[in-house]
Amino acid sequence: METIIVVVHVIVAVAIVGLVLLQQGKGADAGASFGSGSSQTVFGSSGSGNFLVRATTIAATLFFATSLTLAIVAKDQAGLAAPGSAPIVNPELLSVPQTPESDVPQLDAAPEASDSQDVPSLPDPAN
Repeated sequence: METIIVVVHVIVAVAIVGLVLLQQGKGADAGASFGSGSSQTVFGSSGSGNFLVRATTIAATLFFATSLTLAIVAKDQAGLAAPGSAPIVNPELLSVPQTPESDVPQLDAAPEASDSQDVPSLPDPAN
């Protein structure tokens, strides 16, 4: 069902783009009054205004309807819990060890200070 809605949605979107590109702008009427443009219409001498406007309106309505339907389907498939219900918990996540396992050995105690250190000590700031 969702695939059919997506296919219709894409077809309607392409149809809207095509219908909008076929329509003449409002500024084309001024050029038609001087003798140009009116004889070059595909839809007859009355023009294509009514047909293209109605087709664009229908396509836009279908586009909004398919958009709303796809949003509702996506919400239902997401499995959103009802308010007040317990969250869905994966039991495998509850048994995760507290310390991550690593190949790097960890020291249990601080190393003992030796008299022959390679790193010099910092001077005491109180002196």
